[in-house]
Amino acid sequence: MKIAVLPGDGIGPEVTREAVRVIEALDLGIELSEAPVGGAAYKAKGHPLPPETLALAQASDAILFGAVGDPDCDALERHLRPEQAILGLRKALTLFANLRPARVFAGLEGASALRPEIAAAIDLVIVRELNGDVYFGEKGFRTNAAGEREGYDVMSYSTSEVERIAHIAFRTAMARRRRVCSVDKANVLETSQLWRDVVIEVAKGYPEVALEHMYVDNAAMQLVRNPGHFDVVLTGNLFGDILSDQASMCVGSIGMLASASLGERQTAYGTFGLYEPIHGSAPDIAGKGLANPMATILSAAMLLRHSLGQAAAADRIEAAVARTLADGILGRDLGGTAGTTEIGDAVLARL
Repeated sequence: MKIAVLPGDGIGPEVTREAVRVIEALDLGIELSEAPVGGAAYKAKGHPLPPETLALAQASDAILFGAVGDPDCDALERHLRPEQAILGLRKALTLFANLRPARVFAGLEGASALRPEIAAAIDLVIVRELNGDVYFGEKGFRTNAAGEREGYDVMSYSTSEVERIAHIAFRTAMARRRRVCSVDKANVLETSQLWRDVVIEVAKGYPEVALEHMYVDNAAMQLVRNPGHFDVVLTGNLFGDILSDQASMCVGSIGMLASASLGERQTAYGTFGLYEPIHGSAPDIAGKGLANPMATILSAAMLLRHSLGQAAAADRIEAAVARTLADGILGRDLGGTAGTTEIGDAVLARL
């Protein structure tokens, strides 16, 4: 079993290091190989996604990804900026389905911005499409009829793109509470109308799953009003990016949410995927040992479950994380004092 480890920028190397320690402690005979990505890769190789990094990713069974983003690279041309590395990996590896689970661990209800009794009910998965929408549509600048500078970004989805992500959402729901909420903005966007039409057709193949539709503005409101209502949330790239970050604060901290980006490629052990915490590179605290590595450790658990067929090992990691939190070992993002390595040590001890 081969894992490509791409730590990236900022706190990426710090949090990834703790996840790697957890994987190695399981002694599963996994081969881990590291390569630069993002701003670190640009500084070392002249590109945020060097050919050798992409080749390593393609030759692996899964990718453990840290974070990308470096203020030193903000003035670069867009195609050379660190963030293009993750977009490039998604496109080159056809990683179209992003799974972002969000639930409140016992004892952390008070860390949420919501009332504890509301936060305690959160147990949902956001299934976000990754290869379409404004992120990959035509974009640029032009001069309008009034002679003004104008920016534009094209939002679009094809029937097949919506079909494949909808199937992922319905299959995910079949293994949970069998409810899908499809989020769009069909009252003003033709792209969303197509999305809704296709999701309705796909739903006919899953009669056991209850389907509802919700406009994105209402979904954002319901995530804070009644988040326990949601089981599986299916949505596009732009709306999914926003709602998943909102969900992270509903559970207490963006430092607690893992994610999986999956495609159609099957390995000898499971579905090939890229696994990463949903937080960014946080350059303001990089190198200070303050970052919470829990999201990356939980991403490693998702990696073992989905890509390497190691469900029992994934369960062990998640149980160790839950015990660590229950014992009050919390990062600063959750109101505690534990540092990055201290949290990693605590998880290893409970593992």
